[in-house]
Amino acid sequence: MSIGKVVKKYHINEQPNDFSFWQSKSYEERLNALEQIRKEYNLWRYNAEQGFQRIYRIVKREQG
Repeated sequence: MSIGKVVKKYHINEQPNDFSFWQSKSYEERLNALEQIRKEYNLWRYNAEQGFQRIYRIVKREQG
C-alpha cells in the first residue's frame, strides 16, 4: 500500500479541515493509515523495521 500525492486548491475561507475528513473514514481505514504512517516514520527515522532486536531470555511462568 502506498499513499499517493494529491493536490487540491481551495479558497482560504472554503478549506476543509482534517478532522471532518478523518471522521468520514471508518475506524479500519483510520487505523490502517496510522499504521502506514508509523511504519514509514520508523523506516525514515531508524532505517529499520520495528521489532525486537534479540531475545534475551524466555521465562516460563507457572499457571495458577
